[in-house]
Amino acid sequence: MNGIALNRANRYMESKATRDAYGEALVELGMEREDIVVLDADLSTSTKTGKFAKKFPDRFFNVGVAEQNLIGHAAGLALSGLLPFASSFAMFLTGRAWEITRNSIAYPKLNVKLVSTHGGVTVGEDGASHQCIEDFSIMRTMPNMTVICPSDFDETKQVIRKICDYNGPVYVRLGRPVFPVLNRDADYNFEIGKAEVRNYGKDVCIVACGVMVSEAEMALDILEEKGISATILNMATLKPLDKDTILHFAKECKVMVTCEEHTVVGGLGSAISEFLSEVYPIPILKLGIMDQFGQSGTWQGLLDHYGLRADNIAKYVMKAVTLKTNAYSIST
Repeated sequence: MNGIALNRANRYMESKATRDAYGEALVELGMEREDIVVLDADLSTSTKTGKFAKKFPDRFFNVGVAEQNLIGHAAGLALSGLLPFASSFAMFLTGRAWEITRNSIAYPKLNVKLVSTHGGVTVGEDGASHQCIEDFSIMRTMPNMTVICPSDFDETKQVIRKICDYNGPVYVRLGRPVFPVLNRDADYNFEIGKAEVRNYGKDVCIVACGVMVSEAEMALDILEEKGISATILNMATLKPLDKDTILHFAKECKVMVTCEEHTVVGGLGSAISEFLSEVYPIPILKLGIMDQFGQSGTWQGLLDHYGLRADNIAKYVMKAVTLKTNAYSIST
């Protein structure tokens, strides 16, 4: 086992799937609130909504392979005063049902929670047709829509609880495989629109979401050997952005690297670049899928292939620090 792999093993002693957290959270909330209903498009085993269906069969609706109907039914249930959670794979929930979501959920600002699983290339062997790498972009451009991508199992459970108390449409992206469960203080409390500061450093600010948060933390071992200290932000909420925290660390570090399991076009990196370009322009390097489709393979192999690993993050950071140094030399 090489040094990096050893550090990875020691840093995270447990791995769980975020979709499993969703299934557990739904059952817990279902016991607490009778207004919660769950809808699925014939994928309840994969999305883990089947756990809710087994416990509360009278509050579960399988609409079949008909994602547009899924959204339409969810809208109707919301208008009747219930709190619907609608789920499918990210590709189908955001792609196939986009127009219905726009006009029936976002436009009237209905209280519907859209929770997708199987987001990103970590869908693995299902291939490009099922690997949704555009959902952040699709959903964050929609007015009234809140967009969230939790970093791990524990945060996912908090996210599902928090969106229950938020009045309005929400899109949450979850993953298929098991990801590292991050070490956190017991009093950690997820808040919509608030970033989590995972590490403090002065040389560069790394902003990540989803599985890329744990990869960013693994990169710290490499960066420390290079004498580089990095701030790491878990930006679980892509919309609304935590602009105050982003601006604070932009001023502190003078350079940023964004990391996402998503195309670099329109995702987390784009959102941060759009904001900072208007208020505090600094060098920003975006690590993600470089405007290409996915392909079939193991989820681990695909993260390697597309450069979504700790060593890739470290390389981006070292390049970013160089850009900061050059920019400073030119400005002075």
